[in-house]
Amino acid sequence: MATLLIVAPVFALIAAGYAAVLFRFVSESAHKGISEFAFSIAIPALLFRTIVVSEFPDVSPYRMWGTYYGALALTWIAALAISALIRARRETSEDGVVFAIGSVYGNIVMLGIPLVLSALGSEAAGPMALILSVNTPLLWLCGILQMELVSSKRTGSPLSVIRPVIADLARNPLMLAIGFGVIWRFTGFGLTPVVDRTIELLAQAGSPTALIALGINLFRFEVKGEKLSIFLMCALKLAAMPAAAFVLAKLLGLPPVAAGVVVLFAAMPTGANAYIFAVQYQRLVNPVSGAVALGTLLAAVTLPVVVWVVTGGVR
Repeated sequence: MATLLIVAPVFALIAAGYAAVLFRFVSESAHKGISEFAFSIAIPALLFRTIVVSEFPDVSPYRMWGTYYGALALTWIAALAISALIRARRETSEDGVVFAIGSVYGNIVMLGIPLVLSALGSEAAGPMALILSVNTPLLWLCGILQMELVSSKRTGSPLSVIRPVIADLARNPLMLAIGFGVIWRFTGFGLTPVVDRTIELLAQAGSPTALIALGINLFRFEVKGEKLSIFLMCALKLAAMPAAAFVLAKLLGLPPVAAGVVVLFAAMPTGANAYIFAVQYQRLVNPVSGAVALGTLLAAVTLPVVVWVVTGGVR
């Protein structure tokens, strides 16, 4: 019952966003405005306040990163190998990179943040921030560099490819919120009651708005294209990666809350950023779109199991 109370409201809000577009209560284009509010204002406020006021468990960032990105690296390598096997007669290395991105790039912001906070509470803020602070930069840079390495049409030096990515990330509200939150926490000034209440009101809108935006966003994703590729990406993302994270968390001795964050983040379905990457290179666009849609649907079944496992460890 406790697991149901954690997971059911999350997916109910996603379904509400989808239904709102399906029954034309809002237009599909409403996604842009709702998403911009969620990810430029509400979620950054949530992250900033949580980092400033929460008590963080004593956990090594290197063990956190080693666990999460170790699981990600293992899944990435497996995805490259599987992609080569299923495309033996028409293999292109660029397809393999996009297949790998679709197998590891989880929806840890839209879905991950609300679910982790609901399951593990504010103690999860520190471990979450450690992963969020490097996840997008690392995955985009690794994906772009590998794509440039295997591409027969290289567009320039690695630095010229990386520079615009770094510039975009430097303006990313989520990155800025984490950075300023850490800096403000170390000043020791805290938040005055008025400021704290103002930010808290914005933060309270973060999780539900992000989930509604995710539901609206799902309306444009379809399960079409190569069914085998879609299924395999979902299997790697929803089963292989969290299983690897669980094993590594045990081996590296992560404390329960940190281990819970890592395993839950690893269990998130394929996110929209993987689709954006596929569109950018015009590779496997339909299969990645299908992995986003089907993965989110299947996550309604797989995530309750993962939440039950990690909350059992915490409690």
